[in-house]
Amino acid sequence: MAVILIANLGILIEANPIGVCIRNCAQCKKMFGPYFEGQLCADACVKFKGKIIPDCEDITSIAPFLNKFD
Repeated sequence: MAVILIANLGILIEANPIGVCIRNCAQCKKMFGPYFEGQLCADACVKFKGKIIPDCEDITSIAPFLNKFD
């Protein structure tokens, strides 16, 4: 019984919207490098409790976290 509970807990943690949001921020940071403010994105995930999830291919969802080109 405990094994099933622990296995289900792992699934719940992965489905946590804040966790998904932060992982997406990390992925966008890898894609865009110095042009993406990963820390700002992660802070927004926590502030809004994962209600906004950045999509690296959707400019409107990541626009607040992009730096301008120099």
